[in-house]
Amino acid sequence: MNTKSQDTKQHILDVGYQLVVSKGFTSVGLSELLKAADVPKGSFYHYFKSKEQFGEAMIQDYFQQYFARITALLIDGQGNGFERLTDYFSRWMEVENGVCNANKCVVVKLSAEVSDLSDAMRSALQTGAAKIVSIIATCIEAGVEDGSIRSTNSQVTAQMLYQMWIGASLLQKLTHDLSALSQTMDTTKQLLIGKPL
Repeated sequence: MNTKSQDTKQHILDVGYQLVVSKGFTSVGLSELLKAADVPKGSFYHYFKSKEQFGEAMIQDYFQQYFARITALLIDGQGNGFERLTDYFSRWMEVENGVCNANKCVVVKLSAEVSDLSDAMRSALQTGAAKIVSIIATCIEAGVEDGSIRSTNSQVTAQMLYQMWIGASLLQKLTHDLSALSQTMDTTKQLLIGKPL
């Protein structure tokens, strides 16, 4: 694929992500996406056979970019393992333009909406979530090595933390306040340092 073609495809994915994360996948019609991206219908179908295939590609593209960001933070970042993990999770609570960062996550936004509609999109979400857990587990292992984290099983701890944060993010969508995320941060710190809850 040439550079111009790749740029056009990436532009459609980027615009689509912004629409989907604000409105939901089923609420975004193809005509709205084409208008927002300022591309003709033929261009869309040149890259994607269907809206479902676009959704799967958008999820995969989101995770590819997200993995690079969290690897830089959790694996290559500054500080000990505990500091890197708490820095990562604190970013979930940041609010930009009135939207909590947790609500920009495609797992939070799309899991319930598309899992029953598209097996391909569900699978892409599941694969991405599993890789996030793996990156968190690697950071936990580094924290155990540097003495900042106490964990007997990094994979189980990573899975538990990720599930807590996804659940808290969903509750934040209902309440429109950060209390669930703040409580989850407190629990995260206690779990990482081995204090009983």
